[in-house]
Amino acid sequence: MTDPLDSSDDRRYEVAVVGGGPAGLTTALYATRLSHETAVFDRGGGRAAMMRETHNVIGIPESVSGDEFLETAVEQLRSYGANYERSFVTGVERRDDVFALETTDGPAVADRVVLATGFSDGRPEPPLPRTGRGLHYCLHCDAHTFVDEPVYVMGHGDSAATVAMLMLNFTADVGLLLRGDEPTWSDETAALLANHPVDVVREEVTGVRNGEDGWLEALEFDDGAIREYAGGFAMYGAEYNNDLAASLGADLNDDGTVAVDDHGRTSVDGLFAVGDLTPGHNQIPVAMGQGAKAGIAIHKELREFPKSLEDLESEGAVDSADVPAVSD
Repeated sequence: MTDPLDSSDDRRYEVAVVGGGPAGLTTALYATRLSHETAVFDRGGGRAAMMRETHNVIGIPESVSGDEFLETAVEQLRSYGANYERSFVTGVERRDDVFALETTDGPAVADRVVLATGFSDGRPEPPLPRTGRGLHYCLHCDAHTFVDEPVYVMGHGDSAATVAMLMLNFTADVGLLLRGDEPTWSDETAALLANHPVDVVREEVTGVRNGEDGWLEALEFDDGAIREYAGGFAMYGAEYNNDLAASLGADLNDDGTVAVDDHGRTSVDGLFAVGDLTPGHNQIPVAMGQGAKAGIAIHKELREFPKSLEDLESEGAVDSADVPAVSD
């Protein structure tokens, strides 16, 4: 295996971002525009890429899909000189004050690494509505779509029961679909649920009926019932893509998120994490804000000037030939 520290200069970066969602791309945009050699390693996919429409992002029409949103961001990055490659980072090590990365396109080295690897939603078993056309995972993104419409929530835990009750803020017709599973929610949640008009359906889903436009119209159940729904939410937890963070010894929270400060710094010096991999709301504007703060924090750590008094005493005054500190 090639040693990443032997990489040629075109694989050496000041900032390496692992993950190409809104958080990672925003971090890379800030780092690049603030004059740092930056690379994004993106395996593709992710929650943002799955969006058929973009919601809650000021200035972006809802007709813009997730793929279109991300493609525009990548074009912006490349226009400022960042390196973007579609590759998978298989490992990262902290060595000699730098990070050595192994990727499917070869080794690379970086002074700072930003993990923006997100999480994967737990998916229920088929039969299912089409994702984005009746099957959704983000209440804050898509609840508005179902105002005064019949809605389901799939799941059997506290989160599913809570989301079902939350949907009563938008519609009076909410079904909580256990799909044959026994409830695992707490006694407190059970007491709350018993006092909210949520229809708890125990039977398994056996079929899906879609309209001509592909949107869900109804679900079929194994007791022969057909219940009309305009759409709904699957609540089966999430699996955080924290393997790289764990391999570097970064502190993790009990739910699997990476512990960070207000600017995305982890417990490992030089390692940052942003977006859905960290605690907080899983929203594009929130992820972009985290990326911006991380990019600025990294710039403050890496920028050349002003030199400290200690550096000036040991190295002498800054010569005009040494500025500006922007790479070719």
